[in-house]
Formats: sequence, C-alpha cells, structure tokens
Amino acid sequence: MKSIGTRITFWYALSATLTLACLFVAGYQLLQNYVIHDLDLLNATEFEQIKARLGTDYASLNPDVINERIRQTTEYASVLFYISIDSHGHGNLFRSKNLAGNPLPDVKGLRVFNGTMAGIGELRIAEFVMSPFDVSIGTPMGQVRRAMVAYTEVSLALLLGMILASIAIGLGLSRLMLRPVRLIGETANRIRSDNLAERISVTGVDDEISGLARLLNQMFDRLESSFNQVRQFSAEVSHELKTPLSLVRLHAEKLLVDGTLSQPQEDAVLVQLEELARVNQMVDELLFLSRAEAQGIRMELVVQDPHPFLQNFEQDVCALTEHQGRRLQCTHRGQGRVAFEERWLRQVVLNILTNALRASPPGGLITLHSEFVPHCWRVSVEDEGPGLTPEQCGRAFERFVRFNQSSTEDRGSGLGLAICRSVIQLHNGRIYAESGANGRGLCVTFEIPVSDSPAQH
Repeated sequence: MKSIGTRITFWYALSATLTLACLFVAGYQLLQNYVIHDLDLLNATEFEQIKARLGTDYASLNPDVINERIRQTTEYASVLFYISIDSHGHGNLFRSKNLAGNPLPDVKGLRVFNGTMAGIGELRIAEFVMSPFDVSIGTPMGQVRRAMVAYTEVSLALLLGMILASIAIGLGLSRLMLRPVRLIGETANRIRSDNLAERISVTGVDDEISGLARLLNQMFDRLESSFNQVRQFSAEVSHELKTPLSLVRLHAEKLLVDGTLSQPQEDAVLVQLEELARVNQMVDELLFLSRAEAQGIRMELVVQDPHPFLQNFEQDVCALTEHQGRRLQCTHRGQGRVAFEERWLRQVVLNILTNALRASPPGGLITLHSEFVPHCWRVSVEDEGPGLTPEQCGRAFERFVRFNQSSTEDRGSGLGLAICRSVIQLHNGRIYAESGANGRGLCVTFEIPVSDSPAQH
C-alpha cells in the first residue's frame, strides 16, 4: 500500500468494521442476558401461580391432591414449562406430562442454570423452595438460541455491508482529505523555469496543509529571486561582452587585411574569427532568451494561411538536406488560419530541422508534417536518429542541454530548442518532444492556436 489514500481507506475501513464488530459482540451479550433474564422471570411467575394454586395449606395435602391442583394449573402451559416437584421425605410428587416421566437436570449448589434433556433440548431451569417441597421449572431455550443465531447472521451481513460502505466512504474521505495535497502537487509541477510566478493557493484555515503551502510558496519566492538574478546576470554579461568581442573581431580582421601574417598565422586567425562568430551567436541567443523571458520582445503576429509559408520553406531546405545526404518529406493536411510572425516561425522550424539533420544517419528520412487539429495548427518534425529517453525529452528545451555529443561536427550551442520554446510561447503555443513512430528517432512538435482575426503580441 504505497498510496497514502489507500492506507487511509484501509485504516478507516478497518477501524469502522472493528468498532461495529465490538458493538455487535456487546449487543449479543446484552441481548442474550436480557432474554435469559426474561425466561427467569417467566419461571418465577409460573412458580407464583403454582404456589397460589396450592394454597396456604399445601403442606398438609396428600400427594394426589397436590398432583391434581398443579396439573389443572400447568396443563395449559405444557408447551412452555417443564415442572417437577419433589418432597424431602416422599421423593417426586409431580412431573408435568411433557417430561414423559424423566427428571429435570439438577446442578448441585445452583438455583438457576441451563440444562439439556434428550428429546427436548436445552432448558433454562430455576429451582424454588416451598418447604417441604422443591419446585423445579424449566423453560425451553430453543427460541432464544434461534434468535441469537438470527442476530449473528444479521450482524455478519451488516459487517459485510459495513466493510463495503466503509471502503467507499474511506475512498471518498481520502480523496477529499488529499485534494489539497494533489492541488499542491499539480501547482508545484507547473512551476518551472519558464513559469516561476505561479503560487500555491493558501486557504483561510490555519492547518498543516496551509502551513505546507506557505512554506513551499516561500521556497518558490526564493527560487524565483535566484532565477531572476541569474537571468539578469546572463543578460548583463551578454550585453557587456558585445563590445569587447566586436573589438577583438575587428583587430583580427585588420591583421588579415594587412597581409603581414604567415600562412599558419592566417589559419590561426581564421579559426579565431570562426570561434568569435560562434561566441557572438551565443551571446545574441542569450540576449534573445533574456528579453523573451522578461516579456521584452514584441511579436508582429499576422493571421494567415500557413500552407504558403511551408511551401516556400520546403523549397529552401530541400537543397540543404540533399547537400547533407538526407531526405526530406513535407506534408500538409487541413485548412485554417493562424496568427504567427513568419520570420520567427521560420527560425523555429529551421532550428528543429537542423537538429534532425545532425541526428539522422546518412540517407535518413526527415518528415515534416503539418495539420490542422481542433483548435490548433500542429507541426511535427520527425527524424530517424537514435532518439532520446523520456527524461531527455523533458530536458531537451533547457538552456545548454545537448545530447549525443560524440560527433565532432556537432557545434551547436545548446540554445536552439530553448529559443524555439520561447518563440512558440510568444505565439501562445506549446512545444514538446517525444519518441518517433515505433519508438525510433525523435519527433519534435509545436502547436499554435488557430485564429480568425488579426492579432499582435
């Protein structure tokens, strides 16, 4: 039982069932004692009737008169009572007909007890002293036992119903009790590097759950502050690096123009310029990400049909894929209009395709599929490369995250997909990665809501 809800349900059902079982056991004892007490009262009442019938002169009566008087009194109750009268000097004076001449059981030292007779069953027997006579009266306990068996059967049925009901109630209670915890988990799961402003709602009740929510919110406040400081530092450093990098590039280009360098020196300067270009590109990408996260970029979204955009893009990238020995297949399905900025969306698709080209083997097929689904336009790029694990797919859009770095030709900065995510979010869309068809390769998909009116962001 790993789930807290399951444990709560189990313990609730167990405690409720045990409580009801204890009540049933106590009720069984109380009911049995009450019914047996009623039998004792019946026996005592019957004795009083016998005593009244015999009269005050019973000690001087002969046995035949005693037998006649008692039989007249007890004949009507022969089904309910078994009666025997014994005299200390004369032995048995009277036995009711239903005893068939058999004596009632006797337990020395007890006046009230249970006894069993063959052919009759269990009896509740009471002995009364009416000197010089001993009067024994027995009442059948069959009805009592049947009532107690029925009580037991009903109790077991109710216990079974209680188990089922307590499980259902326990499940409902556990869901109700753990609902704040689930909400905390869902909210905490949504708070990521691109969504640090959201907080867990705190109820007005001052309980443990509210205390936990406040504690987590304080932690998220510190986390957001730390992220903002890192972003600000990244933006400031990137901005400050622009000028010295430009100066270094100018000096290196001047050395090449002067023509005073030997061939090895020129080669070294060219390598330096190439690396400077990569650093400049990385700085530009970092500045873009910082501005995007700070909502400092304005997208000129234009509502248009994306099909012409994809046709033009296909013509441009076909030559690139053929040059690198890969194949490209583009498909489009459906009709609709989407608000997007062509320049930035082109950069997104190009970044995704560039990654697919790097991952695909020679001769591999890269599929670009566009379609309109309910409420959005979906574009997927799938390759035939080694693919990524589910955990890697979740991290693919983080900064400086790179996988499959064994290739010496892979000179990416690790910021391409992070930029794609920022651009798609500025289009009010979403982007995600998952394994390709049949678990082969990688499929990167972005979705942008459909629109029927011009929009700007």
